[in-house]
Amino acid sequence: MEPKKVDISATIVLYKNDEKTLQHTVDCFLKTPLTKKLFLVDNSPTDILKKIANHKDVIYIFNDKNLGFGSGHNTIINQLENLSNYHLILNPDVSFSETVIPNLCTKLSAERGVAMIAPKVVFSDGKHQYSCRKYPKPIDLISRRLGIFKSRNHKKEYQENDLSKPFYPEFISGCFMLFKTVDFVNLKGFDERYFLYLEDVDICKKIDQNNSKKLFYPKEQITHIADFGSSKNLRLFFFHISSAIKYFNKWGWW
Repeated sequence: MEPKKVDISATIVLYKNDEKTLQHTVDCFLKTPLTKKLFLVDNSPTDILKKIANHKDVIYIFNDKNLGFGSGHNTIINQLENLSNYHLILNPDVSFSETVIPNLCTKLSAERGVAMIAPKVVFSDGKHQYSCRKYPKPIDLISRRLGIFKSRNHKKEYQENDLSKPFYPEFISGCFMLFKTVDFVNLKGFDERYFLYLEDVDICKKIDQNNSKKLFYPKEQITHIADFGSSKNLRLFFFHISSAIKYFNKWGWW
């Protein structure tokens, strides 16, 4: 007899994270009233963050090297099919109430043809974070970086939409992506050619190829710190450029 599946599994990929912020995110997940399992996949040079995994529903995996975001999340994909009904891709700097995950699972289960659902995202000060976007072209990455073509950027972020209502965007940023586990497994997770950045856009493209959709559901809300590292760190900026080249080579430049 196969063991009973948990309602929700989740992965958080770690790399030298702030312990207090990470602990808060882990606590938010553990407060959900569903049966659950959380994987902390640590890409850090040391296992100092292992102390966070002091709960029966938390599994800590230390990689001893930095695999990157997508590869980190894919570490546990072979375990998921028989483990959970839903799988959450979760950033280590996110907070939410205990009802968010159950309500999103309920909505996702009722939606035919929807592989992934995501809530409204706000910054720590309560301002809206434009997590839904249209697929980028090279000019969009340049214009966002330079702060030009603002009207185009606003359209690309669906700012002309009524963002208080659910809709099906082209892609949703990867800080909180809730999948039906079977769909995440069938997608084979993230494309591991991306070390960091645009893997969330890429997986949304793969959802399209499967004739499925992504649902933005603003009736539920989370808070995401979002430090926009590539705009402040040269190394992260080059990772962003590298991922952009891989993305456009795969999906087309124009």
